[in-house]
Amino acid sequence: MKLTTITMVSVDGVMQGLGAPDEDRSGGFERGGWATPLFDNEAATFLHQVYERADAFLFGRRTYEIFAGYWGARADLPHPIAAALNTRPKYVASTTLTEPRWANTTVLSGDVAAAVGELKAKQGGELQVHGSGGLIRWLLDNQLVDEITLLVCPVVVGQGTRLFPDTGPDAALDLVESRSTPKGITIQVYRPTGRPQYETATADLKHVARHVS
Repeated sequence: MKLTTITMVSVDGVMQGLGAPDEDRSGGFERGGWATPLFDNEAATFLHQVYERADAFLFGRRTYEIFAGYWGARADLPHPIAAALNTRPKYVASTTLTEPRWANTTVLSGDVAAAVGELKAKQGGELQVHGSGGLIRWLLDNQLVDEITLLVCPVVVGQGTRLFPDTGPDAALDLVESRSTPKGITIQVYRPTGRPQYETATADLKHVARHVS
């Protein structure tokens, strides 16, 4: 299966508490619900299509519990996201979750890299990761991500957990798709292609020299 990550972020990279004021107040976060006013029909349609094509889902524990509390309680809701989440396999990377209450859930508590590798080795399909910032960072660090989708909202939140840390592994990306919605959400789809190439100091000096001569 192809492993894809789908994340809504602000322009300054914040992904915490995007849906509601009380969704996630960890770390003293007080600016929840920042994405909701910017979500338009085109963005919703795109997300519905993403969920509909999923064959399975992989979560970190915090996002799993948020989703289980909301979408898991709406199993009979005629909604594309609810239908996908409540009918397809769900995997949770956690060493503390022992009795998941959401149906069709498997806890990955041992060698997570090996377990994810086995899922990726299955023929065809798509394994999606929504939210789960810590898990996404770990997956990227272990070169397990095949495709990254970012929905960048036109807002600077100014606090909260960011998708990418201040220091961490680098990655070169190929842009697969880019478009924007009426309210200004930019949808960007990337494929990791290894490490970036960096210019040498000599090349930088030549570049400057060309512009001043």
